[in-house]
Amino acid sequence: MLRRYFGDRAFLRRVLGFGIPILIQNGITTFVALLDNIMVGQVGTLQMSGVSVANQLIFIFNLCVFGANAGAGIFGAQFHGSGDKQGILHATRFKILMSLLLSIGAILLFSFCGPNLISLYLQGEGSAEDAAQTLTFGFEYMQIMLWGLVPFALTNVYATTMRECNRTILPMVGSVVAVLTNLALNFVLIFGHFGLPAMGAKGAAVATVISRFVEFGILVIWSALHKKEYDFFRGLYRSCYIPLKLFGRIMAKGMPLMVNEFMWSTGMAVLNQSYSTCGLAVVPAVNICETLNNIASVGVIALGHTVGILMGQMMGAGCSREEIKDSNNKIIRIGLVIGVVFGGLMALGAPLFPHLYQVDGDIRNLASQLMLVLAVMKPVMAFLYCTYFSIRSGGKTWTTFFFDCGILWCFTVPLSIVLSRMTDIPILLLFICCQLVDIAKCFIGWRLLRSGSWIQNLAK
Repeated sequence: MLRRYFGDRAFLRRVLGFGIPILIQNGITTFVALLDNIMVGQVGTLQMSGVSVANQLIFIFNLCVFGANAGAGIFGAQFHGSGDKQGILHATRFKILMSLLLSIGAILLFSFCGPNLISLYLQGEGSAEDAAQTLTFGFEYMQIMLWGLVPFALTNVYATTMRECNRTILPMVGSVVAVLTNLALNFVLIFGHFGLPAMGAKGAAVATVISRFVEFGILVIWSALHKKEYDFFRGLYRSCYIPLKLFGRIMAKGMPLMVNEFMWSTGMAVLNQSYSTCGLAVVPAVNICETLNNIASVGVIALGHTVGILMGQMMGAGCSREEIKDSNNKIIRIGLVIGVVFGGLMALGAPLFPHLYQVDGDIRNLASQLMLVLAVMKPVMAFLYCTYFSIRSGGKTWTTFFFDCGILWCFTVPLSIVLSRMTDIPILLLFICCQLVDIAKCFIGWRLLRSGSWIQNLAK
């Protein structure tokens, strides 16, 4: 029965071979981000709130980079499945071009409009003085973080291409070294050890920027010194040439994904802004909740990336529709088990985790309640992640857009705006109502997967 529903040992080894390095990388990165968050929280609630708001805005840029690279990544995974190294090279050049354009745009936007964007999250109940200090902390943090946008984007280019070509270890090693660097520098710069001044939130930003340059340097230098193993990068910078036909195909498939990631991250920012109208205490509570949720989501996210890569490689290799659907169903069942396990662990940690922060008791209680809601929804999140990456792997990017972003903006976002601004609904009930939309979304995803319309070979 286990073999029938979850696959044989060879299948599980293949899934784990992709998933475990990504899990380790995401797990360590998220854990250090947790320590980073706790360290800033030790300095003060206002600094933590400012950093939280700035990171929510930078998160929009991060997801735009992921979306831009994902379109080319669909082709990269299928090119690898078909053995087309020249195709991988062209897809990687496309990623570099889009990443640089997005980085320049984000730097300009946040430099000139950063204070206005941060102010949108500081309109709930609370003193004007606290809001002004939070704005100052947030914008100072953001100005330093802008120096790390380009290395972050280019690191994503190298890491995603390596994973698509079954090179998962080096991105994991680079990420581990980077997060350990970040952790050590956080300790020194936030609190002012070894004779250095205590920089608070600004110290956290400096540490993050340095760690991003370290990670980028590891991937570039190691792959350059081991050209035989990473031969799909050979000749990457000899020219900027991308075949016009392939460029058009990637744009046609990739643009919906980039727009989706931008709209999805913007939608999440609007959701958090709606939550913040219930009071300034909501901002740190949501931040604490999301920190634990990120830790509890590492397994689900790793499996989502795994199913996307494996399905893409199987399509590029010309596997039958029945074989692809069967493998996809098995991975989704594994994802549901992971969602139940990590959701249970999150529920156990919900009452204890907020006590790591130096915040008021009402903030801790609210954060614990929000965590319990997300813990219950973790299996739902697992199914949706696997569905999203499965549909995307076959190049059905417009379907992906309407499934992911369309539902968010047509239902969840309007619901949050109406309830937060036209009623006196408490924050916990508002949060639950917005989460329940994902249950209906699961039925749509199930029908899409069952149809098999997402399966198509783009590498022919």
